[in-house]
Amino acid sequence: MDGDTLGTVLAEVLDASHRLAPRAIPSLVADAGRRLGLTGARVYVADLQQHGLVALPTPEQASRLMADGGTGDLETLPVDNSLAGHAYRTESVRLSRPGPSGERTGWFPVVDGIGRMGVLRVTAPDIDAPLLRRCEALAGLVAMILATKQPFGDVLALTMRTRPMSLQAELLWAFLPPRTIGTAAVTSSAVLEPAYDAGGDAYDHSLAGDLLHVTLLDAMGHDLASGGCSAAALAACRSTRRAGGGLHDIAAEIDRTLERWIPERLLTCVIADLDTATGRLEWVNCGHPAPLLIRDRRIVAGALERPPHPPLGLAGHGIGPPPLHSAQLEPGDRLLLFTDGVTDARSCAGELFGEARLADIVVRALAEGLPAPEALRRLVQHLLVHQDQRLNDDATILLVEWHPGHR
Repeated sequence: MDGDTLGTVLAEVLDASHRLAPRAIPSLVADAGRRLGLTGARVYVADLQQHGLVALPTPEQASRLMADGGTGDLETLPVDNSLAGHAYRTESVRLSRPGPSGERTGWFPVVDGIGRMGVLRVTAPDIDAPLLRRCEALAGLVAMILATKQPFGDVLALTMRTRPMSLQAELLWAFLPPRTIGTAAVTSSAVLEPAYDAGGDAYDHSLAGDLLHVTLLDAMGHDLASGGCSAAALAACRSTRRAGGGLHDIAAEIDRTLERWIPERLLTCVIADLDTATGRLEWVNCGHPAPLLIRDRRIVAGALERPPHPPLGLAGHGIGPPPLHSAQLEPGDRLLLFTDGVTDARSCAGELFGEARLADIVVRALAEGLPAPEALRRLVQHLLVHQDQRLNDDATILLVEWHPGHR
């Protein structure tokens, strides 16, 4: 197959996708695979907690999914113990040996930008270098289609859920951005647990030119009002930022918003801007755990600790604006933000998870060369094991990597 033919197939898939219902994605991908020389092509998406890779439903399965509100009979492969999971975790292509029929199976990561979404399974009598490239191109196009179609219906959302979601979690997830964003100079990745019952935690990250903005919020309580508090704070943050406001303006607007609409609710936060061209970091911290700086595979003790400022939600009590802090990052530095639900998590024996354990797990994962999203996924697994799979509070973690000149 020559490049023009490959381009024709991909162009026709892209054209067909514009008016495609989400439930028709599997047949579109399978047909494209056949035209590219494959005997089979199927898409799997990661569930919300990244425990399994779930096959996109056929139209018949999608109908049952909508009726039952669960994954039902959809094929699911483990992220931690499968070739498909290896491709997802490492964001690399994995090829199996020929099976009894003589065919080979390939697993290709489906990544939108730098945010991993799932894997593409392909089968063919042989997967040589030209076919490998065609499959990689198809996987990239599938990622774009999934990202575009996800907001246009409930099929993809239900496919990625293993159980019903609470009302406050539904509210928060509607406001949250993609878990991972980035450029050649910076990566920002986040996780939030308990995914189906989150209450007051939330995160935001956004890119504007050379500037990366990140926000981590922790609202008091664990109910619908807590979710509403964080959602309103995110809206205030974005509205102020998009109007040209700085970090002090954002903090002040969140404070006013809480005082007017959700009184008597407090919220801790870290709001930060990173200049990805120079490495200059500026932030405000309102009652929140201090961020950690990871440099050369170790924590720089106390590097970002500053005198505490009260939480937001106390407007009218004579409290001045939070101080603006700054630090200079070095190429390769990582910035770790977290809520107290991480470090304060207690085991059955009463042992705190703590900052030292948090840092050690992240540093070890990064030292293995794992992508930031995988480092955070592993961290959450350790956190859940520590608390016997039942978190007593929301736990949110955001990891920023500054890698200027990276390609």
